[in-house]
Amino acid sequence: MAKAPSFKANQNSFGRMAAQAARECHTFFFCGPDESAASAAAATIVAGLPDAGERVDMSGSDLRRDPVRLADEARSSSLFGDSRHIFFRATGEEAHDALKIHFEAEGEACPVLVVATSATDKSRTAKLVAGAGNTLVAMFYPPNLTDMANTVRDLADRNGLRLDGDLAQRIARASGLDRRLAEAEVEKLALYLDAAPDTPRKADLSAWDAVGATSEEDGFMPLVNAALSGHAKRLPGELARLNTLSLNPVGVALAFERRAAQLAQLSARMRPGEDVGSFVEAQKRARRIFFKDERDIAEQLRIWRGKRLDRLVSRLTALHQALLANSQQAELLLAQEIAWIARAASR
Repeated sequence: MAKAPSFKANQNSFGRMAAQAARECHTFFFCGPDESAASAAAATIVAGLPDAGERVDMSGSDLRRDPVRLADEARSSSLFGDSRHIFFRATGEEAHDALKIHFEAEGEACPVLVVATSATDKSRTAKLVAGAGNTLVAMFYPPNLTDMANTVRDLADRNGLRLDGDLAQRIARASGLDRRLAEAEVEKLALYLDAAPDTPRKADLSAWDAVGATSEEDGFMPLVNAALSGHAKRLPGELARLNTLSLNPVGVALAFERRAAQLAQLSARMRPGEDVGSFVEAQKRARRIFFKDERDIAEQLRIWRGKRLDRLVSRLTALHQALLANSQQAELLLAQEIAWIARAASR
């Protein structure tokens, strides 16, 4: 009997196949440098599952220590015998051994969704998932400004908001090209205007100014750029501003992750020995870099390359997980990691 097919998607094709994959697949592997889009895709699949039921959260580190646990949990019933699905975040190949045991185990299992930061669709884990049949492997790259502005307009349509291209780009920039932050800003704007799909409202700059980030300078990026560029003397003032504005630590961490992912994507495009300044200028002309970010990105690309960049991505992923698990200590954990980043960048 022929093996059941698997789905393979990227940010462009995922939307077209999501509904079918949610109906037909049992395991979903979301990877690539755009963790925000991967997480949003996982949420889309959960919403499309015929009977999602209870969510069971696991971490990649847990499964690395106890790889049998996934197979056991996937074949266990919930406390009240209801349906369930398993969701876990992993780094790199952390999920490989657990998924291998899961695929080899007998008995009916619930849906399993994996968001794997620092993994690609060419990784061992992705190939394992794709080879199992009735699975989805989806790879997500960071969007450029135009892509995110289009996403903002789609999100606005779903929330009953009509907005023009200039406002969509402004929201995209203010969210640091992060889909989750952009979605939160759109929902906030829809709530302010009392908009809904059946009662649409037009959003303009005055409404955005009333509820959105007051400007790029009041957002996360000054702190991100100070740390990643090794400007340690600017850190005390930026950390004080973080406290004064009550910036969400997870949001700040996401902004760091977004820039690190952007640096990884750009670094992969560079040819050996290519001049950083000329490369960044070319990427700006191709609209892969916003013109206001040109100087900061050029400076950071000279610092964060190769193994140093890989280590930064891994630490930021671990920081994100730590912030979610220790909300009371989030500001302290964030400040400590930002200090490490600044020291590493200044060496």
